[in-house]
Amino acid sequence: MKQVLITGMTGFVGSHLKDYLSSEYNIKGVSRSASDSEFMTYQELTIEELNDTHALIHLAGKAHDIKNVSNEQEYYAVNTYLTRTIFDKFMQSSCKTFIYMSSIKAVSDAPQFILDESTTPEPGTAYGKSKLAAEQYLQQNTTQDKRLYILRPCMIHGPNNKGNLNLLHKIIQKNIPYPLGAYENKRSFLTVANLCFIIHELLTRNITPDVYHLADDQAISTKQLVQIIAEQIGKKSKIMNFPKIMILIIAKFGDFLKLPLNTNRLDKLTQNYEVSNEKIKMAIQKEFPFSTIEGLKNTLASFDND
Repeated sequence: MKQVLITGMTGFVGSHLKDYLSSEYNIKGVSRSASDSEFMTYQELTIEELNDTHALIHLAGKAHDIKNVSNEQEYYAVNTYLTRTIFDKFMQSSCKTFIYMSSIKAVSDAPQFILDESTTPEPGTAYGKSKLAAEQYLQQNTTQDKRLYILRPCMIHGPNNKGNLNLLHKIIQKNIPYPLGAYENKRSFLTVANLCFIIHELLTRNITPDVYHLADDQAISTKQLVQIIAEQIGKKSKIMNFPKIMILIIAKFGDFLKLPLNTNRLDKLTQNYEVSNEKIKMAIQKEFPFSTIEGLKNTLASFDND
């Protein structure tokens, strides 16, 4: 079998991707330390090793820190400079395909309209800026004989993923009313199964190398999400329409008192964040395996088993 190298293979996306691809490819992880024969260190990632590799998938990175305790240099050290180092080795080798997992945050943190690939990137955080800097380096240093794919996923979820979906699930399980019914919004999601499907297509078919935004087909509101969760666990959804000014005041207190609702979480739950997947679907010419709702239900079912 052809060899595929994956950095960040122990992470959420990496573990799902390994399982998805392992029947067709010899998968090997690349990390700071090699715990067993499935892994090699970054120092062991030599040009000779890459010469025998079908594709290099670079998932490793420093994730967005919602607690804002990381400094800017940490993001650039991992998301930008590590990516450069790995890509430079790739460019010196005979390996042909490099897939870089960037982020939609490299484009915008608070979009006013649907984000597609024509949107001029204006990231507002060190995380997004470091991802964009890596993208720019890759694009400036690739050549026509190489296949470079830059992927910008929106919020990825799936079985065993912990995050705001899990928090919302726990709140509804406890019959706590959702207090943000006054907000109308649309958010895009990406189920990890659809992400793995897309990467598999890039590996196995002659898809045009480019920058692609990744999202499931349908954007939904947080109120719809609450209703989906309630239905999934057999409860009636409880949605309260408190005045927005009252919610904002509570969220600001939450910043100082470390409450579950703070301004950052309020933004995540109520802002519009729609991402177009039109370009990647045109390139692949296939429907995704899972709809937005199906993907969310699969993720929620895994929470029920925790």
